[in-house]
This record gives sequence, structure tokens and C-alpha cells, in this order.
Amino acid sequence: MGKAMDRGAMSGLMDRRFMNRALAMQAVLVAAAALAFAASAETAPPQAFIDGIYKHYLGKDSKGLALSSAAAIRRYFAPPLSDAIVKDFAAAHKAGEVPLLNGDPFIDAQDWEISNLKTAVKSTGAGTAVATVTFVMFMEPRTITLDLVNTPAGWRISEIRWPKGSLRAVYKLK
Repeated sequence: MGKAMDRGAMSGLMDRRFMNRALAMQAVLVAAAALAFAASAETAPPQAFIDGIYKHYLGKDSKGLALSSAAAIRRYFAPPLSDAIVKDFAAAHKAGEVPLLNGDPFIDAQDWEISNLKTAVKSTGAGTAVATVTFVMFMEPRTITLDLVNTPAGWRISEIRWPKGSLRAVYKLK
């Protein structure tokens, strides 16, 4: 009878070890899935990046994207453009003045009501793409072109071209 108890105790100990290993394996799998999800967010296709921007401009009461912090600016723009925008915003704030970028760069306006939004992205090489965004704003058709670059942080904008200028020209960047 003592041997039977030892086997029962042994079996219980083995069951606990198995359960501990199974729980550890589940934890590893959950962590791996979380890392894969985070990585996929940064390596999303450029079309998803562009659509993620312009979805904020649809609807009558849309708020657009606020570029109110250095982190927000760097979330959408690649250096050196992001650095120039951050520097300009900081200098303007310190001086109590309006920054060089005095409007929304994604739509080239301060006010908007957008309809017929269409986005198209074409690869232009390894890690680069061009997005063409068309829409109607206040009954006037508009086209904006964005140059994209894939950085270690994901897709970012390296240039925006409007009908009458560009973002890099605003900051005198080549």
C-alpha cells in the first residue's frame, strides 16, 4: 500500500510539472504572438499607412490628424522632414508665432469637408512608394502626392506635393 501511495504522489507531482511546463509554453506562445503583432503593425503595407491617415478626414465633423507633439509628427514623417517640422513648431511656440506649416499638410487646407476620397499607392523601389490621394473639397477636385519611405519604425512620409508647392519646399529641404 505504501508503494501505491508513492506512485499516486509521484503521479500528482508529474501532473503538476506537466501543467507548469504547459503554462510556461502558453506564456511563450502568447509573448511570441504579441511580438509578431507589434512587428506587423510596423511593417504594414504602405496602403494601410495612407488609409490610416486619410480615414481621419472623412465625414462632416472629421477632426483630421493633430500634429500636436514631436511624437505625433515622427509617427507620420521621416527625417529630415520630421526634424524640420518639430524644430519649426518648437521655435514658433517659443516665439508666440505661427509655424511655417500653417495648415493641414495631408489636405493642404485649414478647413475641410472631403468627399470622393480615393487613395492609390505604387511601389517605386525597395522600401519606397508614392501615394496619390484624390478627393473633392468644397466642390473642388484635389490631388495630393506623398512620397513614402519604409523606415525601421514603419512607413513614413518623406515629401508631400500639393498643386501649388510641397512640404519640403516649405522647409527649404532638398
